[in-house]
Amino acid sequence: MCSDVAIKVSNLSKCYLIYDRPQDRLKQMLFRGKRQYYKEFWALDSVSLEVKRGETVGIIGRNGSGKSTLLQLVCGTLNATSGEITTNGKVAALLELGSGFNPEFTGRENVYMSASIYGLTKQQVDDRYSQIEAFADIGEHIDQPVKNYSSGMYVRLAFAVIAHVDADILVIDEALAVGDAVFTQKCMRFIRNFKKNGTLLFVSHDMSSVLNLCQHAIWLHQGNLRQAGPAKEIAESYLQYTLQEVYGDNASLKSISDEPGENVERAEETDTPTDFALLNYDSQMQVSDNLNDANGWKSGSGEILSASLESLSGVSENVYVGGETVRIRIRAVAHVAFDQPILGFLLRDRLGQDLFGENTLAFTHIKPMPVAAGEVFEAYFTFRLPMLPNGQYVVMTSLANGDLYNNVQHHWLHDALILNVSSSTIRWGLVGVPFDEVVLQKLT
Repeated sequence: MCSDVAIKVSNLSKCYLIYDRPQDRLKQMLFRGKRQYYKEFWALDSVSLEVKRGETVGIIGRNGSGKSTLLQLVCGTLNATSGEITTNGKVAALLELGSGFNPEFTGRENVYMSASIYGLTKQQVDDRYSQIEAFADIGEHIDQPVKNYSSGMYVRLAFAVIAHVDADILVIDEALAVGDAVFTQKCMRFIRNFKKNGTLLFVSHDMSSVLNLCQHAIWLHQGNLRQAGPAKEIAESYLQYTLQEVYGDNASLKSISDEPGENVERAEETDTPTDFALLNYDSQMQVSDNLNDANGWKSGSGEILSASLESLSGVSENVYVGGETVRIRIRAVAHVAFDQPILGFLLRDRLGQDLFGENTLAFTHIKPMPVAAGEVFEAYFTFRLPMLPNGQYVVMTSLANGDLYNNVQHHWLHDALILNVSSSTIRWGLVGVPFDEVVLQKLT
C-alpha cells in the first residue's frame, strides 16, 4: 500500500447468518451444511475505497446501510467474510456505546485497560492520566463502576482516552450525539486540531457536522457503496434521496442536469459605498444570477422562474458591503393547482452549511394563498445583510406545497444565486453583524 494511503478497502464483504429459532443453530451444526437453516444478510457487499493520509471522510446512509459494520472492520473488532482491509498507522475508535469498556471496572481502571489496548505502557498512561481525567471532566465518578455511568459520562471518558493515545487514524461513530454542548465543543476543537496531521473517519446523520468536518463523503446504501466524492456533492444527493423516500408516490423528484448553460457575467468591481455605515468594514459582496446553471431537482408540478437580491439602501446593484437593507425576491409558476404554496431560501457557505434563511410557511399557515395551474406568484424577504467572511456563498431557493408537517418540495435549487465576498479586514465567526459603534475606554 502506498505510504500516502491511510486506509485501503478492497472488495470488502460481511455476511451475518440469521436464524429464526435458537435450535436452528444446533441443527445447522449437526447437519454440517447438508441443509441450510439460516438466511444470509450481507451488511457489506464488495465495498472498495481508499482514504489518503490527512483526509477527513464522512460516512452517511440510512440505518442498516453498513456504516457501523465498515467502521468495526476498519478497527479490527469484526472479521470480514471476504475482501481485504489495510490500515497504515495506529487506529483509535469511538464506536457505539457499550464497546471498549468493562462495565464492572471503574473509570480509572478502564482508562488503563483501554489505553494499554492502544499500545501505551503503564508509565505512559501514568504520565497522561491527569490530562485524560481533566478532558473527561466527570469528577469523582472516575472511581465508580462504568455500569453506573450515564451515556454522556461514558462518551466523555471514551473520547478522553482516544484523544491521548497518539492515534494516526481516528474513527468516530455517532457517539458525539449524546454529549452536552460544552463537551461537544471540546471534542470538535480536538478533532479540528487532529485533522491537521491525522486521518478521520466520521459517521453521522447530521449533515451539518459532516459538511463542517469532512472534505469527502461516502454514501452507503444496503451494504453497497452508492456514491463517493466531495462532501457537499454527496450531502446534496443524499438529501434528494431521503426526500424522495418520504414523498413516495406523491412526487417524483428528478435531478436537474448539469448541462452547461450560458456563462453569466460577473458584476464588475466598483468603489465600495460606505456612506450608510458608521464603521467602515472595507468589504465588497458581488452577486451573480446562477439560476440557469443551478443544480437540484424538480417534480414538474411547479417551477422557480427567478431569484434576485436587490438593495433598498441606495447602493449599486450586485455590489454590497454588508449592513445595508436588502430584499431577496423569488418568483415561481404553478403547473398544477397548489392549495398552500411555500417559497423560501437559505444562505449557505462554500461547505454547504446553512447560515440563515426564511420561508413563507408562517404566512401560509395563517392565511393560505392557493394558486391555480399556470398562475405566477412571488415572495420577497427584506432584511439587513450580515457581515460575511471572505469566500463564496450560495443562495438555495425552494418551492413547496403543504404545511409544516406535510409538504412536498417541488423545485429545489442548491445555488440559484452566487455571492462572492472580498474584505481586507478580518471577520469573526460564520456570520457577523454590522456594528454601529465599537468603543474602548478607561473608567476612572
